[in-house]
Amino acid sequence: MYPEAGDSASTFDALCCDGETFRDRSLENVRGDRGVVLVFDAFAFSAIARNWWRRYRRAGWHEFDGVPVYGVGPDGPYAINAFLRDLDLPFSIFSDANDAIADAYDLLVEREGMGNIETSRRAVFVLDAESTVRFAWVADDWIAPVPTDEVESVVDTL
Repeated sequence: MYPEAGDSASTFDALCCDGETFRDRSLENVRGDRGVVLVFDAFAFSAIARNWWRRYRRAGWHEFDGVPVYGVGPDGPYAINAFLRDLDLPFSIFSDANDAIADAYDLLVEREGMGNIETSRRAVFVLDAESTVRFAWVADDWIAPVPTDEVESVVDTL
């Protein structure tokens, strides 16, 4: 079962991409003074990823005070950096090409019609400064809208 409000979030180390470089980072290294938002998303350059990351930028998610927003995506670091540059996004995304982070968060599901391929469900977790989950949303399908108002309200309470 994926983490729910009140649970301790799984820690991880992975390559973190900023649009130019990638470095091994841990969840503890990127957490802000008040917490962090983790956005598990679709493949880089997919319509879903493009549309939602643009919405997060327009909504000012990159300006949350003390609560940075980090993506977690299934692509390798070069594809993620190209995606971030292409959309001129002010975010960083962890490369989860081996699905270790998605597996730790129990988000892997088999994709129908993709030949026994498992990918991460889309999800958003708001973690506080101690990595306790304060909000969890996991999509039931691949196009469900992210409850951005709820995410922003929880971030305001951290």
